Amino acid sequence: MALNNTYDAYGTYDARPVQQETAVGAAAQILLLALLGTAIGMGTAGWLTGLAFALASWAVLSRALHRSRLPSFGPANRVTLGRATLVGGVTALVADSFSGAPPVSLLVGLTAVALLLDGVDGKVARRTGTCSPLGARFDMEVDAFLILVLSVYVAADQGPWVLLIGGMRYVFVAAARVWPWLTAPLPPSTARKTVAALQGVLLLVAGADLLPRPVNAGVVMLALGLLVWSFGRDVLWLWRTSRMPRTTLARAAVREPVAR
Repeated sequence: MALNNTYDAYGTYDARPVQQETAVGAAAQILLLALLGTAIGMGTAGWLTGLAFALASWAVLSRALHRSRLPSFGPANRVTLGRATLVGGVTALVADSFSGAPPVSLLVGLTAVALLLDGVDGKVARRTGTCSPLGARFDMEVDAFLILVLSVYVAADQGPWVLLIGGMRYVFVAAARVWPWLTAPLPPSTARKTVAALQGVLLLVAGADLLPRPVNAGVVMLALGLLVWSFGRDVLWLWRTSRMPRTTLARAAVREPVAR
């Protein structure tokens, strides 16, 4: 059965072909955990955390796919699913590091590959004409969770203040439930994308433990400072926009169609 054949002869949506992709992703996650367990003798915490990540990812993605009714999973989402598998491995290693010496080289390697693949899924989606809101959200959630996991790992050495980096995006999402104006779409920003990409790189540098501890602290502080600036700028823009009359917003949209 072709994986993009999701509608039968009567036009009824059949989610099973698309759901096969999530099952393959969950199987790949378990295989990666088995390989890590064999290589480093991963403990119970790592196994349980990795399996919980695989199960949660499969459940959330399956539900999102069913609701979105995508005609096919698409090549870009496959890249993101591969990145999610790597992030699951990093998550398991970080959980395992609390009960023993962390395999820094292995953790750095998996994280580096996941970071290098960031952005590839977007390019693939544009080139294949398969861009979708679900794909963009999937990519965003994988990025955010990787940053959270890395901040947990670095916080074990630098202190709990590092968790502000990983938690800031989730605080923003929670705040949007209280203040709906935070859910308004933001204009494209190269600076925002650059700051987001730098978070993983800077946390990885600090987590690799190749530099003196004070230098690592400075690297993490730089990451936090950039993130506070980026979020602060966006929140200020959203707040100002929420106070603008609808007619002014409409005129701005006509004057600046490219910005949309």
